[in-house]
Amino acid sequence: MIQPILPDHEARVAVIAPAGCVPEEKQEVIARGEEVLRAYGVIPVMYPSCYARYGYLGGSDTLRANDIMDAFLDPAIDGIFCLRGGYGVQRLLDKLDFDAIARHPKWFAGYSDITALHMVLNERCHMVTYHTPMPTTELVNGLDAYSQTYLKKAMFGGCIGPLPSAGPTETLRSGKAKGRLCGGNLSLVSSSLGTPYEPDTKGTILFLEDVGEAPYRIDGMINHLRLAGKLEHCAGIVMGYYTDCEPESSVMRLRQIFDDLLPTSVPAFMGYTCGHSRPTMSLPLGAQVEIDADKGLFCVI
Repeated sequence: MIQPILPDHEARVAVIAPAGCVPEEKQEVIARGEEVLRAYGVIPVMYPSCYARYGYLGGSDTLRANDIMDAFLDPAIDGIFCLRGGYGVQRLLDKLDFDAIARHPKWFAGYSDITALHMVLNERCHMVTYHTPMPTTELVNGLDAYSQTYLKKAMFGGCIGPLPSAGPTETLRSGKAKGRLCGGNLSLVSSSLGTPYEPDTKGTILFLEDVGEAPYRIDGMINHLRLAGKLEHCAGIVMGYYTDCEPESSVMRLRQIFDDLLPTSVPAFMGYTCGHSRPTMSLPLGAQVEIDADKGLFCVI
């Protein structure tokens, strides 16, 4: 795997919107996000999709796909930050030239709907990519010290060794495991099944998180992965944040769903500090990692 990092001085970072658009009434957050990136020590280069709107998308499929390709192929660009999540990345996958991208590997970051790109860049382009906060969502609202520390490590090459959870974790299945880290947003991983872009999870540490999904929806998506054979051959499973997914009125708790559906022989734990909430870890997807499910430990090796 190639693990690109950003230069520690005046890195030029393309900012693209491959998923959703910034609502018209909130356009000022784009300029604020640009300022925040400058404060992190990089030079943001804003691409057309950042300002475009096509319904709920950051421009037409052609515009967004072109921005992705242009950002990877431009030799003056050191890395790529996705502006925000939302919806729409899966519409672009068959419009991208992954062979060309593989010949021009770059630091790439985002999360949520960006999971669809992470999975393909990891597998087809053999690139480590980063599950990080994004410029017009978390960054403009300010990050806590934990989230800032690990975002900077991800940006400038310090994302190795222990990546500790900021809060308590719960063991689902005992044991230790090593493997390539894959996954991201549960909804995107699940909806990729049956397409040419579904992940190969055999021998991997599978990370899953989500936001705003009812417990029965979480149940259905994890069961979909189970029936598709995506869980039983994992080396390990890590469940991150499930933000606003478990209302007080829930009659089925997430812990019960995980206990029912995860394979009994695969080390797994839940509650790891990463997902649609703060504080949040910046994870190197595609990197080799090891976990200790009994202690809730996560380490890049």
